This record gives sequence, C-alpha cells and structure tokens, in this order.
Amino acid sequence: MSSEPDEALLASPCRRQCCLDEHDQCLGCGRTLQEILDWGKADNAQRRVICQAAQQRLQHRQQGR
Repeated sequence: MSSEPDEALLASPCRRQCCLDEHDQCLGCGRTLQEILDWGKADNAQRRVICQAAQQRLQHRQQGR
C-alpha cells in the first residue's frame, strides 16, 4: 500500500535532542540510526511504522527509569 502522489509526507519526529545511546537509538525521538537514515526515502506507511516503533522505545525507556 503506497502513499497517494499528492499526499503530504509525514513530518520527521525529530525533537532536536539528537544523541544516540549504546544501541544506536536516539534519546530524543526514539528512532534507531538506521530508521533515521531511511526516513528520507520512506513513504508514509513506512514512516508510520517507524514512528510507532520509536514511540514504543521511548515509552519503554521512560518505564525503565
């Protein structure tokens, strides 16, 4: 399932708090280094998957504190 040609791409979840942990996960947005690198060529479906995974990582990190 691909994005409609005229559909605007989802904005990056970057929070400008970029710092990778020992697992190459951003402490600001929760994306992995690979997801950050893939973001520019990802369609909206892929971006939604990345955002959901990143949000889960951030929640898991907060629960671990």
